[in-house]
Amino acid sequence: MMAASSSRFVIYAALGGNLLVAVVKFVAAFMTGSAAMLSEAIHSLIDTGNQMLLLVGLRRAARPATALHPFGYGLELYFWTFVVALLIFGLGAGVSVIEGVSRIRHPQPVDHVVVNYVVLLLAILFEGSVWLAALREFRRNGKGRRGWIEAVRHSKDPTVFTVLFEDTAALCGLGVALLGNILAETLDLPMLDGVASILIGVILTVTAAFLARETQSLLTGEGMAAESLARVRALALREPGVLGLNEMRSMHFGPSDVLVALSLDFDNGLSAGQVERAVSHIEEQIRAAMPEVTHVFIEAQDASARMARGRQ
Repeated sequence: MMAASSSRFVIYAALGGNLLVAVVKFVAAFMTGSAAMLSEAIHSLIDTGNQMLLLVGLRRAARPATALHPFGYGLELYFWTFVVALLIFGLGAGVSVIEGVSRIRHPQPVDHVVVNYVVLLLAILFEGSVWLAALREFRRNGKGRRGWIEAVRHSKDPTVFTVLFEDTAALCGLGVALLGNILAETLDLPMLDGVASILIGVILTVTAAFLARETQSLLTGEGMAAESLARVRALALREPGVLGLNEMRSMHFGPSDVLVALSLDFDNGLSAGQVERAVSHIEEQIRAAMPEVTHVFIEAQDASARMARGRQ
């Protein structure tokens, strides 16, 4: 619950910041005629829509389980995050490249370029504050001691790292737009404004491709991290009467919604009641140590019988 609240805070912060920045950018683009500024305005507008979709994903993922969806709707969060990645590519990158190519073919000088400078610098401040909030949240709940790329690949909460990467792309795009305007004005080469717009499209394409890859992996069913599986294994094997672990499977249905299935070899001298109590105790131990595990299924199976079945 705390993780979901933190995710919503980051999304709401990004939503408010992007909406404000988008309005200011559209006004500046109208006043100056800058292709790079128009691309940035569209980028901010799309980011605003993306944050709304992430909130939709969080709300729909929180619905209780039903007979048709016995494990709940947690995977909807991953679906809507994948849609966000497609929108970044299809609308953000596509429009930026098209506008840039048009401006290169038909270059026009940027009017009131000082307006662009002021708006872009203010936008960097707004986006930077949201980026810092997302970065703090990612460090607290997702990064740990891992490297940045490794942390994203291990993270099961796409809302935080999506906002983080969106805002990183936004800051890079703002820097490109600012540099493009400065060079176009200084060198008297209006086509550089179009080049900046294309570069913004490239930045968005790379961002969308990375997010799509990560969310596609989550959407198709990622298991728990190796260290988490090792903890589950240790908890199961330390239970009196458990001789061995035959098989272990896990799957994330959401950041804090994990299924774990175990096949355990119990001492044949145990009674059925003792096995039942051992199973219940193992489940309690796993849930107490790892609150994100919401479903635990344990099968009692003789190791030799399983091996014989595997050879068939």
